[in-house]
Amino acid sequence: MRKYLLLLLPLFAFAQNVKLQQLQDGDLIFQDMDCGPLCDAIEAVTEGYNGNDFSHMGMVYHRNDTIYVIEAAGNAVRLNTLENFSKNTKKPMYVGRLKNQHQHLIPRAIDFSLRQLGVPYDDEYVYNNGSYYCSELIYDAFLFANGGKPFFKLYPMTYKEPGTNTFFPAWVSYYAEIGKEIPEGKPGCNPGGISLSDKIDIIGILED
Repeated sequence: MRKYLLLLLPLFAFAQNVKLQQLQDGDLIFQDMDCGPLCDAIEAVTEGYNGNDFSHMGMVYHRNDTIYVIEAAGNAVRLNTLENFSKNTKKPMYVGRLKNQHQHLIPRAIDFSLRQLGVPYDDEYVYNNGSYYCSELIYDAFLFANGGKPFFKLYPMTYKEPGTNTFFPAWVSYYAEIGKEIPEGKPGCNPGGISLSDKIDIIGILED
């Protein structure tokens, strides 16, 4: 019986809801956007926290009485209201919070991110090319906050279907459209990978 209870405890601990008033600056919100074949391809190559699929993420920032999310989305890095950000998906949004020993990095990470407002969205998904996709912005924000030392991790990116040597058709079409080569194997990051970082705790699901 004791063993059974111990197995259940983690499920109860992470099933809790996070109320809006509990959100803190620097919290990371992970989304499954269901934006079509490209989102499906992103989610297929990296399983996120607790087996979830995440294709987008942003960072919480309070200004006056409004909760914003700093995100790289659309055409550029932008400041979006949480209300609008939440309209991206009808699926549960998970909240990650930096562990206590890393909380001091948040003000500098937010300052860095706010200074990137208007930087173009990274349509090529190539790290360090003067533009940002969603998790790349978060990676660089905490790289800066950590004094130039990597905080989250970069991994060789893949655009191939798991277990095969074949590119996802969606990526083949996408890169043909923008006239670029598929950046297979180049360093990068994605929301699922960051959700698994040992630098954060997933504290629950954001309450509607």
